Amino acid sequence: WYHTLNCGMRAKLSGETDFPCIYGERVGLGRIYVKQDEKLDFDQYTEGIKLGRSYVGDGRSHLIDFAVNDRELGTEGSELKLTKPGTVKVRVKAAAYLPEEQTPVAKEIQSRPSPQKPYWDIERARIGSSRKVPVEVIVNGYPVKGITKELVADGQLHDLEFNVPIERSSWVAVRVLPSSHTNPVYVLVGDIPI
Repeated sequence: WYHTLNCGMRAKLSGETDFPCIYGERVGLGRIYVKQDEKLDFDQYTEGIKLGRSYVGDGRSHLIDFAVNDRELGTEGSELKLTKPGTVKVRVKAAAYLPEEQTPVAKEIQSRPSPQKPYWDIERARIGSSRKVPVEVIVNGYPVKGITKELVADGQLHDLEFNVPIERSSWVAVRVLPSSHTNPVYVLVGDIPI
């Protein structure tokens, strides 16, 4: 998906459970959360997916109201225009939940190599044995160095802000890897494509 975005294509990320093919444990391991302004309605829900007003996750971390400067995800084409390189403000409401005490099963999941199931599980994001997970801003497929924030996974929403330098046209997203990931906001510098 990152490579596709880096080629200038605007493919939307969507969550799903490939039950029982990849995962046979249960339905609902991969999820998509779509922001809707009105009551839940199938047509509005699918339109929200089409617009990219969404994020995906395992259900134990959340990235809500993601915006770059004043461009909210999934509005106005998720596109922000800058006349020249500069710094943008990335905002997100983030929440995650991990028990205070890590169980032996959770420790074992955390220590598994990435090609082993479960692929997406917040226990893999846990920082050491703490109750914290990293929230990263991704620019063109790479975490921005020096601005990752540690989120206490207490189940509460926390307002996070990041100042992100943008040197050229880029896509910008937020993630708790490997637990949740937003769709991107496209920041165009001087109308040059990504």
